[in-house]
Amino acid sequence: MRAGFLLGEVGNGLRRNASMVVSVVLVTMVSLFFLGIGLLSQAQVSTAQGYWYDKVQVSIFLCTPDATEVASCADGAVTEQQRQQIAADLDGLSPLVTEYFYESNEHAYDRFREQFRNSPVLDSIPQEAIPESFRVNLSDPSKYEVIRAAFEQAPGVESVEDQREVVDRLFAFLRVLSLGALALAVAMVVCAVLLISTTIRMTAWTRRRETAIKRMVGASSFSIHLPFILETVIATLVGAALAVGLLWATVRYGITGFLSELLAGESGLISLVGERDLWLITPFLVGGALLLAVVTSWLALHRHVRV
Repeated sequence: MRAGFLLGEVGNGLRRNASMVVSVVLVTMVSLFFLGIGLLSQAQVSTAQGYWYDKVQVSIFLCTPDATEVASCADGAVTEQQRQQIAADLDGLSPLVTEYFYESNEHAYDRFREQFRNSPVLDSIPQEAIPESFRVNLSDPSKYEVIRAAFEQAPGVESVEDQREVVDRLFAFLRVLSLGALALAVAMVVCAVLLISTTIRMTAWTRRRETAIKRMVGASSFSIHLPFILETVIATLVGAALAVGLLWATVRYGITGFLSELLAGESGLISLVGERDLWLITPFLVGGALLLAVVTSWLALHRHVRV
């Protein structure tokens, strides 16, 4: 089949069935948009887990040079002797303290820059403002107050924090949102499959005479089916492009823009998904949509267009 003739066939098909093509475009766009929202929500859960990791465990934050307003940090940044004393005290609280590890200022700052990569004030936070810490796992999390009482006023300790309940509620809420979006996306994908199948059937019916003529002149099954498949693929690509555009606008202006400013408060810091996360899932969204369109249209043609 010549390329010019094939493109003419596809163009005529798209023009004749414009309303059904628009339907495929819209349902593809909505399906991929909600699927993308669900995947970004899952990424947001992972991002939030990275940020709240120090809250899930009991975290003993050590003094920074600017924390002199805290009584235990009156002498400035934590010293090596104070750091060793805190580690020794943690060793003495076994078996309540099952394990702990130390995070240096360099590691804390690297993690901070990764987690808050979408924050508008990231570059204004100096490395020395990020505290060192000891991350502590407890055999009984309900006995957090024991750790707090032992270290809250210890020399070199700025604060002791444990927000396990808050984090659990946050993660539960985010998971419900992401699962809801994914469930809606699945429903919309089913609608897309049904719509594509119906569109193929209606299109094949309106062009049954052309198909019959092609059969009579000995056209192959592939050459008869190909224009229908390409029409579906083009409509799906347009819908996918619109969905990615909507997702980009949502991330750019809704999440890293408005929502970041709304949740950040005076600090300007909030750990949210960004455009990089969107571009990572885009190939899967577009590739999955194209695969679904090709498979669905081929099965529909195999059933309704006899060659």
